Amino acid sequence: MSAPWFHALALSAILLLSACAGGERDTPAPPAIRPRPAGPITLTGATPRDTQQCYADLSAAGVRFSPLPDRDYGSGCVVLGAVQLLDIGVPVAGLKAIRCPAARAMIGWIRHGVRPAARQMLGSDVVKIDSFGTYACRGIVGGGARSAGRVSEHGLANAVDIAAFVLADGRRISIERDWNGDDADKREFLRVIQRSACKRFVTTLTPDYNAAHYNHLHLDMGGRPLCR
Repeated sequence: MSAPWFHALALSAILLLSACAGGERDTPAPPAIRPRPAGPITLTGATPRDTQQCYADLSAAGVRFSPLPDRDYGSGCVVLGAVQLLDIGVPVAGLKAIRCPAARAMIGWIRHGVRPAARQMLGSDVVKIDSFGTYACRGIVGGGARSAGRVSEHGLANAVDIAAFVLADGRRISIERDWNGDDADKREFLRVIQRSACKRFVTTLTPDYNAAHYNHLHLDMGGRPLCR
């Protein structure tokens, strides 16, 4: 068992295990997901029937919006069937392009989940909502190695991040401060509207999901169903 080949084999095994132990540190980061430097390419073609139906649903709900052209921004960031919301009945700060089904889900959630819950639980109406935005050509944040290099639903304009709610009485209910804050009524309000969001969106993520979501609710219409 003292043959030179055996010692060489043992040394190779040790080196291999060492490489595995430090693999995450030594593995180069995946290429950043960035929009095409030359700008987006506008896509042409007929508007799909389901997108036309979504536009009709928004109009029937009294929503003012502007349809946006389909665009390929590069790096997998493609925005199809998106709208710019102009008036949904309550101001939502920070909105950019958002795919029509995600917009429809958000409007239904605000009208039938958020605003009634605020009136019933906090005794005041929601008069403004602060968001961290919708479209952004980027990768998944806080998803770990399994999500490395994958385009976020934000890169498809298929998501919205909600940060806070401003009430008519002047109070501001924020995810960062109030999700685990001292006020039990605010905590319960946020959890009620989270459960409401889970019924309308495919994915609803809160500060309980991971550290990347400490200050917002992430709501999207893609991927697999997830409510955390």
